Formats: sequence, C-alpha cells, structure tokens
Amino acid sequence: MTSTGLPDRPPVDLPIDLPVELDVEGPSSPPRSNGELVFAEPWESRAFGVTIALHQDGLFTWDEFKDRLIAAIARWEAAHPDGGEYRYYACWLDALQTLLDERHILPDADVERRATELAARPAGHDHGDDHDHGDDGHGHDPR
Repeated sequence: MTSTGLPDRPPVDLPIDLPVELDVEGPSSPPRSNGELVFAEPWESRAFGVTIALHQDGLFTWDEFKDRLIAAIARWEAAHPDGGEYRYYACWLDALQTLLDERHILPDADVERRATELAARPAGHDHGDDHDHGDDGHGHDPR
C-alpha cells in the first residue's frame, strides 16, 4: 500500500502489454502513429492510464467502458454534424466520467463540486511568497 492507501503498482515503461485489447479500427480505436498510441497532451495519457488502472482493479469490464466510449463518440458526432475539432480523448474522458457516475464511484455532482472549489481558488494559492523569486531555475519572473 502507498501512503495514500492505494495498492502499490509497479512502474510502467511504455510500450507495455495492456490488460485489454484496444480496437485497431472502428469508432473506439485510439489514435496511433506507426502502431503506437498517440497522446496529444499529458492529460490524455493520464486519463488513459486511470481508465486502465480502474479496469484492472475490477471496477468495470472493458466492454462496459468501450460501450460508453462508443456512445460518447456518437454524442460528439451528433453535436458536431459539420465536423469540428474532434478530440478522441475528450470522448474517452466523457465515457470514463459517465461510467464512474453510473456506478456511484465518483458521481458527477462530486466532480462538479470539486471543480467549482478548485476554480474558486485565487491564482498562486498553492505557492507562498516566503522565498526569493530570483533566478532559481523554477520559472518565476524575478520582478
């Protein structure tokens, strides 16, 4: 167990053998380049990893997740009949949030409440000014 009470997990080095078979074609197939998964932004790989971990922990079957992913993609397509900037992992996250809400693992109301709390915090709330902001290598403007 970790200090947060979660089970210890071995470090993951990509590429890995996934505990699920990802579609190569069809609506639920993730973006790839030369056969490798592609994540445009860090949050996408995090959403992917959280989903795999929750599946591995038995919170849902892969087919249950995949059904919600296909439904999320269909909702996006219906809302954007003229196309638009399609974001596969936005649909992935929608599918995960839907499944977690349906299972009462992490209800949407809890997510909304926490997001509102976080958004209400003032800028710099987590970074006190009790140290020198000179050129110390962590990106602060010394002015």
